Amino acid sequence: MAFGFNAGEILQMAERIERNGARFYRRAAEVGGADEETKAALLELARMEEDHERTFTKMREALDTAESRSSTFDPEGETAAYLAAMADGSVFGSEADPVDLVGDKPIEELLKIAIGMERESILFYLGLRDLVPPASGRDKVEGILEEEMSHVALLRGRLTALR
Repeated sequence: MAFGFNAGEILQMAERIERNGARFYRRAAEVGGADEETKAALLELARMEEDHERTFTKMREALDTAESRSSTFDPEGETAAYLAAMADGSVFGSEADPVDLVGDKPIEELLKIAIGMERESILFYLGLRDLVPPASGRDKVEGILEEEMSHVALLRGRLTALR
């Protein structure tokens, strides 16, 4: 069975991924051994993720009825469960302990890890983009991609500034 997602469902998934990212960065900021500058940078990244979540929520709320209508028959609500599992099991997934990724690494390395995660999210959205029919709001998925690319650019700028 092929799954087809509309823009509303993709945006819900994006919101979940961004929530997971914020949780990751906040958890990383709590890890012992991080200096105050590292903690502040990680908390700033968490705020950036929260800003993305708000952006995606606004995008979803602005969709018209046709764009937010499900493109699959789902009387049991399984699509929502599937989207949640996909979001949790992929980019910024909840299965991995953020402490394992953070440890006591310097901020430069943490920013490189964050850039890698953001690049993964871009790949994730690129893959999902093709699942959304044009009439269901593929252009909204393109908006998600632009946001994620902007996030990478901001992280790279921070990394360059620290060198």
